[in-house]
Amino acid sequence: MNDDQGRRRRAGGRAGNQARAGTAVIDQMPWRVPVNPDRPTEPLDADGVARIHRGAMKILSDIGIEFLNPEALEIMRKAGCIINGTNVRMDEDFVMEMLSHAPESFTITPRNPDRELIIGGKHMVFVNVSSPPNAWDLERGKRSGDFATFKEFMKLTQYFNCIHIAGGYPVEPIDIHPSVRHLDCLFEKLTLTDKVVHAYSLGAERVEDVMEMTRLAGGLTQAEFDAKPRMYTNINSVSPLKHDYPMLDGAMRLARRGQPVVVTPFTLAGAMAPVTMAGAVALSIAEALAAIALLQYINPGCPVAIGTFTSNVDMKSGAPAFGTPEYMRATQMTGQLARFYKLPLRSSGVCAANVPDGQAMWETSNSLWAAVQSGTNMVYHAAGWLEGGLIASPEKFIMDCEVLQMIQRYFEEATFATTEDDIALDAIREVGPQGHYFGCQHTQDRYQTAFYAPIVSDWRNFEAWQIDGSVWTPERAHRIYKQIIADFEAPAMNGDHLEDLTRFVAKRKQEGGAPTDF
Repeated sequence: MNDDQGRRRRAGGRAGNQARAGTAVIDQMPWRVPVNPDRPTEPLDADGVARIHRGAMKILSDIGIEFLNPEALEIMRKAGCIINGTNVRMDEDFVMEMLSHAPESFTITPRNPDRELIIGGKHMVFVNVSSPPNAWDLERGKRSGDFATFKEFMKLTQYFNCIHIAGGYPVEPIDIHPSVRHLDCLFEKLTLTDKVVHAYSLGAERVEDVMEMTRLAGGLTQAEFDAKPRMYTNINSVSPLKHDYPMLDGAMRLARRGQPVVVTPFTLAGAMAPVTMAGAVALSIAEALAAIALLQYINPGCPVAIGTFTSNVDMKSGAPAFGTPEYMRATQMTGQLARFYKLPLRSSGVCAANVPDGQAMWETSNSLWAAVQSGTNMVYHAAGWLEGGLIASPEKFIMDCEVLQMIQRYFEEATFATTEDDIALDAIREVGPQGHYFGCQHTQDRYQTAFYAPIVSDWRNFEAWQIDGSVWTPERAHRIYKQIIADFEAPAMNGDHLEDLTRFVAKRKQEGGAPTDF
């Protein structure tokens, strides 16, 4: 699709704003993989980067990281690392040698090749909210996650072009037994969306099942699946200084088959990391590099990314805080380290607010703009996150997509182009000091595409907004969400592939799925 074909028709002026403001029909931006044209914000000078690097290397060589996985311990022993019980110490030369194998960027190709993504460089992709146990919306309030709500979020994920990845479960469907939950969830994810999908590293069966389901949905042979990235996993360290058994197990399984692994320590300054941001970042870097070194030793050149989830806690209550100045700086600093190691970067669009209010949006906006400033390549939880990750909200999902679209528009060259046509001297001469630009030809030729057109914002004045019902932003977002769900049509899927996928799910359910102790 070229720029002219992809350009949206827009209603202009106040009438256009009114037409958009209270309706559920939206005119969104076309699908694209955004490219961030800006230079990153870099709070650290070269010496600062070197100091954090040296700190991370000291943690790895002198203190060590706990690997709570016997197979990983044996692999690191063979690699020449110092093993003491579950503690693994590795020197800087080994770490840097392993990092030299990792690619600076990679692609992931889902069942629809038109949705292929580039992870790395200046590319920036957005992932739906992942893993909350609860949902909240204007009609039903807060409640435990269920399968019906999970499917609603999958439909929102597919609908919005600014969401590139169907990540973890947008809400945990607790009405499905954990032994087969991954089978039902991935079946819906692979059929309700045609975007890149994710596997939780929570036991061998879940990871292996998701890889096989992704292969079947794409109609791929085993060799075709292994030949290039088709899906991915994200693992978290158990801060401070630990990687647990199932996360490492899943990461190693994907690495052996050339599927990407994002390693994201969850370090909260003042709780699971030093209270200083440089100390928290150094700890996070060490934890991430330990796992990345393991994966590169297993399969040199396998695609990996470094993730940051470094924020702070409220020192009065101990509760996590997000979208804070400290979170923003930690993300920017980690971006500098990711470029130093030549690794793609993952960060998040997060907040601590409990409902989709002002706090939710300023904290999320801070998080998202920190992602832009840091040169982030993959933004997790970019739409729908509330209560520090304990709630997923469809209204918040819609509101966040407005911000994501604004970021994408901000990236477009039209916002900073300086051609002769953009400088517009002829229009300035035509209008002169007495006229206005509404009616001049230069404006008439461009007004429909000149500026960002909102999907949920209301740009009318107070009186017009009041006459139309005084509808607040979450209410407008709720109407849009309900209409999207009502009108949703799943993307096409090859009938043979669907049959193979259905047969596999039925077989694995009959076998009991993943083992549990209940």
